[in-house]
Amino acid sequence: MLSHENETLRWPTNLDHAGIVARLVQFREAARAAGLADVAARFERVEDMPAAQIGANVIATMTVLQERTDQMHIAQQLEMIAMNLKNLK
Repeated sequence: MLSHENETLRWPTNLDHAGIVARLVQFREAARAAGLADVAARFERVEDMPAAQIGANVIATMTVLQERTDQMHIAQQLEMIAMNLKNLK
């Protein structure tokens, strides 16, 4: 198992739209499991969201999570997704 310091090894920076959506589905479920229903709700039906809405939700959620230092592992997952937003089309 990889540690958090090696997180980039598991999160590629060249995800396409489908890859980003798949990771956001995983993120949504991780947020839900962590008791962050409000965060998970931002990505309900992410599979049907237009690229602009996905990008806006990722950035807005990162802002919210910055204030929750107890949820850094969740925030790190979203940061890795955010690195790929340039690939959304």
